[in-house]
Amino acid sequence: MVEQLSVFLENAPGRLAGMCRTLGAAGLNMRALMVAETGDYGVVRVLVDRPHAARAVLEDAGFTASLTRVIAVEVPDRPGGLADVVEALGEHGLNVEYAYCYVEPAGDAAVYVFRVEDPDLAAKTLGDAGFGLAGAGRLYQPDAF
Repeated sequence: MVEQLSVFLENAPGRLAGMCRTLGAAGLNMRALMVAETGDYGVVRVLVDRPHAARAVLEDAGFTASLTRVIAVEVPDRPGGLADVVEALGEHGLNVEYAYCYVEPAGDAAVYVFRVEDPDLAAKTLGDAGFGLAGAGRLYQPDAF
């Protein structure tokens, strides 16, 4: 299980840039990002190298931010890799609320990030099916806030 930063932003020019600049100025590095628009506001989901520090920095700057437990799965970067993972979840009645992925330039694996209703059951299901879960120490520096 890893912690993902969720930031609620007004859907207006410059708000995303402001969030990114705030994190960058604090020396915080984003590893993956997804933006979902919902009308006047959007939700930005971010994997960042120090999630607790990132939330504190953003809140100090006036942003609304929270941390959410999500599952990160490492899969060989090949056609059908994502299909194998979501098929295993679906066979156990686990619905994916949202997902995004990234590929590390130096590696040969894709990392898929999932939000599901029961992350503990999903982690067990994927582990039992032979998928490698990427933990916090693999994706970022766990920070103590």
